[in-house]
Amino acid sequence: MIQAHCETKNSRNFSIAMVWINGGSNMDVEEKKGINQILCSLLTRGCKDFDNLAFSDYVDSHGAELNIETVEDGMLISLKSLDEHFNKLLPLLNLIINEPSLLNKQFQNVKESTINTLKKDKENPFNITFEKWRKIVYLKHSYAFNSYGYEEDISKITHNDILSEYENFKDRNKYLISNNLIIQNKSFGLINQNIDQNKITNNLESKNHKHESNILDRFASTNQKSNQIILMIGNQTCPLSNADYLPLKILESYLSYGMSSILFKLFREKNGLTYEVGVYNPFRKENSPFLVYLSVSNKNALLAFEILSQLWGELLSSLIFDNDIYLAKIKLKSSFLSSNQTLDEILQRKVRYLGYKLDQNYNLLKKIEYITAEDILNTTKKYLSKPFLSIYGDEKICNEINKLWIKNF
Repeated sequence: MIQAHCETKNSRNFSIAMVWINGGSNMDVEEKKGINQILCSLLTRGCKDFDNLAFSDYVDSHGAELNIETVEDGMLISLKSLDEHFNKLLPLLNLIINEPSLLNKQFQNVKESTINTLKKDKENPFNITFEKWRKIVYLKHSYAFNSYGYEEDISKITHNDILSEYENFKDRNKYLISNNLIIQNKSFGLINQNIDQNKITNNLESKNHKHESNILDRFASTNQKSNQIILMIGNQTCPLSNADYLPLKILESYLSYGMSSILFKLFREKNGLTYEVGVYNPFRKENSPFLVYLSVSNKNALLAFEILSQLWGELLSSLIFDNDIYLAKIKLKSSFLSSNQTLDEILQRKVRYLGYKLDQNYNLLKKIEYITAEDILNTTKKYLSKPFLSIYGDEKICNEINKLWIKNF
């Protein structure tokens, strides 16, 4: 079901329409990982009345932007143009969703392009380390897999598989949001499919999928001759809708926002140890990942891990000082406010909220003040007391870190 919502229009001379489709790579079936990424890419490669070149020319000739992306929980389609052209371009959303061409020739092109992208990703040690991390953290859950899929799976996907997946795609709930008032009067009718809510698949229902593991199962290592060691440590946590989400965001701010953050102070300012250091904590419909990542030279790797271990222990046993909490909240508020300065970010967040069944005006800023140091400590204990570690680099050093991992965790 497509549900349309309109944002109050400001003094802008351009309009944006975004469609969120429930069901992205979490709908990929075994041995066909990446099928929804391919389907998503095919939607803009021709539709009724337009072949792929005519479609691109029509969008470009109006100076418009049309972007489409597949993530774990869904697909996002974004159309942006000057107001004077918006009425002409808006029907494209209906066409690519309801009447795409999905030609075999274009499928083969997308398939080849996807495989090439995956080959490039294999050359990035951060991607390799993260792939190992999420596989041991999420096990067989859909978040364990790359949204782009895997070469061996992509090579098996056929054109008929895509056509079959599109039949599934048609029954997924869809949500439309825009800053243009025309949406209220016109576009809802253009792409409304009147889908029965009961047809939504159970795969999209939020559930607790944490699993109990011993310390050996919570460790993954990729041995490679390299001058750097990459470490990623953390766990899955909670959905955006959970009350624990904000304490974790404040913790993220305390750890990684700016040069006053604890990670910067420990690893860059005081010890000059790391090339890169930060926290990865995107929001998800189900249990979001929370991980700290480091990149250090081989000679500094053991010291860096010892410092990280000590910090982790302190986070699990001690309250963060009030002054640090106050600063972390200020930085988090600033981050939220900054994300509200561009219309693209505002609409993208709100349309995902709609897909997640949250109030699109869900206000996190009002709730931040009520979070205490005790809340953060309890949340940290709840989710991060048994972290998972993935490392990449020289085999000898990785083995030494493994010993420290067993000793410290």
